[in-house]
Amino acid sequence: MRYSPESLIAFVTAAQTGSFSAAARQLRKSQSTVSAAIANLEADLGLVLFDRSGHQPRLTDDGHKVRVHVEAILAASDTLDALAVRLANRIEPRLSFVLSDMWKAAHYDPLLHAFSAHFPDIEFECLIAEDEDAIDLLQAQRAHMAVIRTQPHYPTEISASRLHVKTEMAIFVAAQHGLAQQPSVSPQQLATVRQLYLNTYTRTERQPKEGIIWSAPSYLMLLEMAEQGFGWSILPRWLVAQFGHQVLVELPVAGWPQLIEMDVVWSKQYPPGPAGFWMIDNLLMQKDPTLP
Repeated sequence: MRYSPESLIAFVTAAQTGSFSAAARQLRKSQSTVSAAIANLEADLGLVLFDRSGHQPRLTDDGHKVRVHVEAILAASDTLDALAVRLANRIEPRLSFVLSDMWKAAHYDPLLHAFSAHFPDIEFECLIAEDEDAIDLLQAQRAHMAVIRTQPHYPTEISASRLHVKTEMAIFVAAQHGLAQQPSVSPQQLATVRQLYLNTYTRTERQPKEGIIWSAPSYLMLLEMAEQGFGWSILPRWLVAQFGHQVLVELPVAGWPQLIEMDVVWSKQYPPGPAGFWMIDNLLMQKDPTLP
């Protein structure tokens, strides 16, 4: 390829994040390195891709057109890399898998049994993390792959594939809590009561911004806090059924429960080996007959 992959990745990341500094943070490189990579691409193409006259760089008309082609090039390169890993059949000695508490154990257990039979000599590690924390573990090379709730956007160097399996989330509160006695609960009523909210370590925006909030980085911790009567929480139904102590009740709130999409994600820069892609392929083949 005539254009360096680093330049292409830097360009697309800057376009997605809206600034060279944000792209540098996401790529874990210095801002000068990202700026130089984009400048080199502009020189190779003979085009100005970013208007740098304002406070933040903005894509030019040429930049918008080039971005479409660069994203297609990177996607094709990722597909070729994944195929090469599968065909090489050089089994990695260790696989670290990040698992969300949102994903049902019923889907995880049979997969592990099959994995153990196929790869009996691999060291396997399971980590628990949600959302941005799981992605951060992939970017830091602390883990090879993850199953997480579908995110609105992924960093340029993260690949994601949608699972057929979804998870059900509902609003729960302790049986002795005042809300538990209501025949129906409105969002306005919820806003006056403490919410137990998932808040990851790496999240930059703290949501929600209204009401009384207690937070924790895992759903299991939120479940335990809800059982103690500290407030209401949005929790995976399966988690409450399997690990709850029958002290939580599901609140009748309009629009709940909700089906949540799940993705399997991995790093393009540091992809898993054949065992990891075996896991990914089998995750993508899983079906859930109990859900639409």
